[in-house]
Amino acid sequence: PVLTGVEPAEFKVTSHLYKNRNLAKGTKLLLRGKVEGQNETEPVAWTHMAGKSRVFYTSLGNPDDFQVPAFRQLLSNGILWALANKARPEWAAWVEPNFPFFSSVLDARKVEGAPADNLTPRGLVLPMGQDCWVCFDVDLLRVSAVWRGKGVTPRSLATASYQVAGTKTAEGQTDLPKPDGTVWMANGLYPGVQSGEALEFKDPREAAPSPEEPGRGPLPADWGRFRAVRLTQAGACLEYEAAGARVSEWWSAREGEGVPIVERRLRCEGVEKPLLLVLGHAPAGDPALKVNLSPAEGAELIQTEGTWAVRVQPSAKPVELRVSFAMGAEVSWSDERNVTAAAADLPSERRWQEEVTTTGRRSEKAAAYVIDDILLPLDNPWHRNVRLADIGFFRDGTAAVVTLDGDVWLIRGLSGDLDSVRWQRFTSGLHEPLGLVVRDETIFVFDRNGVWRLRDSDGNGEADTHDLFSNAFAQTAETREFPMGMRDGPDGSFILAKGGQQGTTLGKHNGTLLRISPDGSRAEVLARGLRQPFVGVHPRTGLITASDQQGHYVPSTPLYVIEGDRYYGFLPGFLPKEKYPAPIAEPLTWIPHAVNASASAQAWLTGAKMGALNDALIHIGYNRPELFVVRMHERGTRPHAAVMSLTRDLAFSPLAGAVNPVDGQFYVTGFQVWGTSAPRISGLARLRHT
Repeated sequence: PVLTGVEPAEFKVTSHLYKNRNLAKGTKLLLRGKVEGQNETEPVAWTHMAGKSRVFYTSLGNPDDFQVPAFRQLLSNGILWALANKARPEWAAWVEPNFPFFSSVLDARKVEGAPADNLTPRGLVLPMGQDCWVCFDVDLLRVSAVWRGKGVTPRSLATASYQVAGTKTAEGQTDLPKPDGTVWMANGLYPGVQSGEALEFKDPREAAPSPEEPGRGPLPADWGRFRAVRLTQAGACLEYEAAGARVSEWWSAREGEGVPIVERRLRCEGVEKPLLLVLGHAPAGDPALKVNLSPAEGAELIQTEGTWAVRVQPSAKPVELRVSFAMGAEVSWSDERNVTAAAADLPSERRWQEEVTTTGRRSEKAAAYVIDDILLPLDNPWHRNVRLADIGFFRDGTAAVVTLDGDVWLIRGLSGDLDSVRWQRFTSGLHEPLGLVVRDETIFVFDRNGVWRLRDSDGNGEADTHDLFSNAFAQTAETREFPMGMRDGPDGSFILAKGGQQGTTLGKHNGTLLRISPDGSRAEVLARGLRQPFVGVHPRTGLITASDQQGHYVPSTPLYVIEGDRYYGFLPGFLPKEKYPAPIAEPLTWIPHAVNASASAQAWLTGAKMGALNDALIHIGYNRPELFVVRMHERGTRPHAAVMSLTRDLAFSPLAGAVNPVDGQFYVTGFQVWGTSAPRISGLARLRHT
């Protein structure tokens, strides 16, 4: 516990070393230190017990050390531990109690007596109160599980590294977030909405290259499609289409007679043929699960092979019903709540009233291009971590940024002296998003669940509707299939980059670049065989570039021009070595490992006020934070390019950047989890032309 929240894994201090060598038996070593440039290390922090007393010791403590957050956290934790108090994390809980949903993979494959294939790559998790939770699969439109307990185990990248930076997730699909509690009800990999008279327990989607892979993408359009999450005064409302009907549903839990009662309220409109809404199966057919339907007019409870469902008959009027669940021998349903239509449909009130104001530090360097550092709102009323992944701008210069932890913030004041930079929270609940685009004054975000359009329908400054603009492509639960980035093209399409590392199965779209049609209905593969690509798109010509990450026989560091559906050379580690499915496309250029060991996105400075850099292509270096200028040369037998360093003055690991249309300068942001020399976890900076 003394190391809780101490990050990064390696940090610099000013203290001297004291030649500590052999620690006493029973001592727990916490940290080792070394003089910079030397290899020899020695213990610098440890704990031990003196009888019944706790002892914490560190040889650090130079006055300058107190300017280092990691040292302050270590010292605070050590004091609290010695006093037998629990070390306090720097941040509040990752799951915020006042937000009605979050997103997660959910692995319920090992729930005893439940379907053995129950893995949800794209899940919305709703905390219902009474320690009750439900996960909804936006691809199969099914309830993955209902359970009572603590929520979801923190095994995703975002949750695992939230309090302790640098924590990695294992590659593959063997160590994933699970229901943390007792599962009441679950479903296998079959649609949660069906038409006809009888339930079918099979997956109608086209199989992935590995047939056992459950991440196959959405249902065929005629089966149904998830549409939106609306944040209402009655909680999160899930909206989807099912066999031509429109379905809205709300979940809640209340205290019954000694047991919690979970309620699923549904509204079905435009039901033109019998509609089956699958409820779920009690693990091992547990008879303690009680199910009740009210009112019964126009709908009936059915059970097939132990799985409960509601059959809704065709109706010209909306069908409103409530299904209640409880675990117990005797359950009274008499106290069912009547949620008014107004509360269920009105947008929720504003959650985050306060703005957080920070400032920028203008560089005093005498250079043509300098870096201005902009402080993050780390000291915020919600004790929320801020790990920025991408940035986009509205026409008035307001910026939108997205974090790994699923939050979107709006930023005002990004111009001039940066003396008052105002941060406002806009929404949360997204699934490890890494891509953001502002298109037609609307925010779009790319996360593991798909591409979301975020709308503020009542103008209160916060999003109240998350439209699932597109999930027309597949997503597996593979921990490394990150939503690496997204950019928009001049034709209104979106270009997506998806992580390619795979440790267990082969998915449909791992390691690809995809073009999403302007209406979100179609996905086209533009490139295959990429390991961890980042993307750039020219705003005027639509030219697509991509970088990739070295490893698994991918040398460092390639920069590509993407043309056609070509193969770029990456093979997952569990496949035979050097058995390539197609010729490997050549890059535009190779950047030596010593120059740029790990690349991230590219950005075009179109519409900028950057002097000689106007309209230039900027390549962003991650491992050693750096910005490069790429000068393309298209004469000769094939295009090639020269890459030149522009600045190394970034204190954080950059991932993406965008031009502010008001001041014409280039703003860059990013965060680190591992594999970087940057001293900070996250940051925001302005590349300014002097």
